[in-house]
Amino acid sequence: MAGVILDAGHGGFDNGAQFNGRREKDDTLRLTLAVGQALRERGVPVQFTRETDIYQSPLEKARIGNESGADYFVSIHRNSSPLPNTYSGVETLVYNDSGIKAEMARNVNRRLSEVGFNDLGVKERPGLAVLRRTNIPAILIEVGFINTEKDNELFDSRFDDIANAIADGIVDTIGSGQQELSSTYRVQVGLYRNFSNAQYALNEALAQGFDGDIVYQEPFYAVQLGEFRTLDEAVQFENELKQRGYDTLVIKK
Repeated sequence: MAGVILDAGHGGFDNGAQFNGRREKDDTLRLTLAVGQALRERGVPVQFTRETDIYQSPLEKARIGNESGADYFVSIHRNSSPLPNTYSGVETLVYNDSGIKAEMARNVNRRLSEVGFNDLGVKERPGLAVLRRTNIPAILIEVGFINTEKDNELFDSRFDDIANAIADGIVDTIGSGQQELSSTYRVQVGLYRNFSNAQYALNEALAQGFDGDIVYQEPFYAVQLGEFRTLDEAVQFENELKQRGYDTLVIKK
């Protein structure tokens, strides 16, 4: 069964965004624990990067996720803007807008919009360590603006609905623990010590119409394309890539 590791953004001396005494690290921890409970009620195995108010660097969070054995990494944050009460809504960040992570991001946004948030869309943020350095599909949810009173009122008044909405968005994507999910297969087309070389190779593949991303496998950066539920589909895609001149390797995740 597919498992999820949940990350409560910030923590310890890192308060995250703040507004009128409200601290992002507190909101994220409370919501992350509630989402974990909601997922467990749906039969999904859950782990956490933190369950108390401790500091972890983004790289440490990614490392914990990679070592957890989970299948998906979900980081929960609050958004903020330079001026209060300027923006309102939820957005979800991904390394790039492809594959099952992008599907999960849209499902979470859709579920949160049903609670009452404006859906600000899915945004690519390849520079964020928790998205770039995780070896599993990863999303970062910005659950409303902490310096917008409307979003805070919704966050507080419909807190349980928000936790359930995030859990439902995840389950919409991966299925509940009552289902036996197949493995995920990808095709690796390069392994690099230098991130810029990996990024160049990925950009070439994206320009040819392929979906993919960079997966950090210490000390290398792997360029992996596609995402398939069956080995046959992955092999068929691998043959297509070979015809295009790629050196390939099918990876089971």
